[in-house]
Amino acid sequence: MAEHKHGEMDITTQEKTFEGFVKTVAWSAVIIIVFLVLLAMING
Repeated sequence: MAEHKHGEMDITTQEKTFEGFVKTVAWSAVIIIVFLVLLAMING
């Protein structure tokens, strides 16, 4: 088994995936909040 050396792995793919995940979660939260506000306004 190879010896582990901290900081040598290329993590650009993981960083892009995480960035996309965070953006998706943020936009989903905004859409859900807007939907709930509109639903509350409609049902008064």
